[in-house]
Amino acid sequence: QVQLVESGGGLVQAGGSLRLSCAASGRTFGVYTMGWFRQAPGKEREFVAAISWSAGTTYYADSVKGRFAISRDNAKNTVYLQMISLKPEDTAVYYCAVTQSIMTTQKRSYDYWGQGTQVTVSS
Repeated sequence: QVQLVESGGGLVQAGGSLRLSCAASGRTFGVYTMGWFRQAPGKEREFVAAISWSAGTTYYADSVKGRFAISRDNAKNTVYLQMISLKPEDTAVYYCAVTQSIMTTQKRSYDYWGQGTQVTVSS
């Protein structure tokens, strides 16, 4: 199995920035896509961004396009989410996930999940 550990969350003011990290360990062979999802209280977990592990192809939710950037360091088995111009509506627990499927935004397609890291954006 794959273990995922997120870090980098915290409290920032609106307009601020954060960089989240997700370190993967275990049997990462066969992982094709890594993604970030988020879940706010009372809401369903939603797709944020994804990246293919080999080619680095990226895809973003419309709500974060132009503000968030996903990247990966293959040697470190780590994926990052650089977030700028943060808004209060970005407040959520952010989860890292991996899948053996090709690029997908569907959370049901992801096989392994981290425990999440809290991002809080104040007004």
